[in-house]
This record gives sequence, C-alpha cells and structure tokens, in this order.
Amino acid sequence: MSHNVEILNIKDITHDVRAYTFEKPKGYSFTPGQATEIAIDKEGWRDKKRPFTFTNLQDDDHLEFVIKSYPDHNGVTEQIGQLKEGDQFIIDDAWGTIEYKGEGVFLAGGAGVTPFIAILRDLYAKNQIGSNTLIFSNKTEDDIILKDEFEEMLGEQVINVITDEPTDEYINLDGFIDKEFLADQIDDFDQPFYVCGPPAFNDAMIKYLKELGASPEGLVFEE
Repeated sequence: MSHNVEILNIKDITHDVRAYTFEKPKGYSFTPGQATEIAIDKEGWRDKKRPFTFTNLQDDDHLEFVIKSYPDHNGVTEQIGQLKEGDQFIIDDAWGTIEYKGEGVFLAGGAGVTPFIAILRDLYAKNQIGSNTLIFSNKTEDDIILKDEFEEMLGEQVINVITDEPTDEYINLDGFIDKEFLADQIDDFDQPFYVCGPPAFNDAMIKYLKELGASPEGLVFEE
C-alpha cells in the first residue's frame, strides 16, 4: 500500500547527508532496521522507487530517513537533495532488512550505517546498549554521520576509522578495514555481527569474519 507523506523538516547532518522528517500515516508501523521503497511525488519521478531505512523511534509521531545525496549522479538521491519542506514522498509499507538478534558488533561503511541508527536509538532509549560496539568506516572525518549522537549512545564502544585522509583523532587505515584490524579490535567472534555498506565492503567484511571464526548464522546483513 502506498502513502503520500509531506516532508515536515529537513536537517543537515553532514556536507552531503540530511535527515528528512515526514508525516507518519495512521497505523503505520515498522521495526528498527526495516526499510521501505520511496519515490518522489513529482512528475517523472513517481515510478523511480528506491529503498531507504527508517531512522526514528517506533513510537514517534513522525517518520525519518537519513539520506546521502550524490549530486554528480542524475538520480533519485540527487533529486531528494533538492527537495524542500512541504514536498512529498510516496512510501510503501515497511519490509525487513536488518533485524537485531542480540548484542554484537555493528560494522558500517559510510551511509551503510543508516539501518543501524534506529536499532541503536531504540536500544539506547531502553537502556539496553549493553556491549554493542559500532565500527564505523568513513573516507574523511567530515563524512561521519551522527558522530556526536553515536558517541553519546555508545561512548568508547564506537570506533571511528578514517581511510582517505590523515587523522589524529581517529584510527587511520589505508583503504578498507582489513582482516588484521578486525582480529585486533574484536575479542569474541561467537556473537552477532551486523554488516552494512557498499557491496565491496559487505563482501570483504563477511569473508574476513567467516575466516576469523564467525558463524554464518551470526552474520546479519542486507541481501
């Protein structure tokens, strides 16, 4: 079922990421980590649907997406980056992507962190963060989405990795997180691992985790 929803607020998160708050249809529900297909309610774009993950809490009276725009691509995210308050999305019902299966390690590459936002916000609101850890890889410090909020929720259990520029504040790696880094940072591979990022990131993380002893049943990722 499709719903037309008005954008109520747009907030800059980073230089190319914004949070879009919009109307919540009556009776609409989702679980943290779920996504929906959305389209822009404008001529020429209504049939161009893309999946985005909800980032708000379930009981909020609104819905929210955190979306990275790619201005050099003439596509949906580039168009979303031009939207204003009062414009409308067309959203479908929620469907499952990443489901929380207990305390573990969240591995995110760039905007791939978005499915984890609602999960961690929900756990934080319930005082159930526990031993959950976020290892978050970005090209530059300016790319880190919700840096302050993740640090508030997770404290020292958030590990920021920067791959494309020198940094004194965070861990510097040349390119992707590698197997040796995971072995150094993680003591227990018999726990859930949540993986989301670009396809090459996902493939590498899942391969390394399996080689380090993680159970395939304990790997949670978008398929």
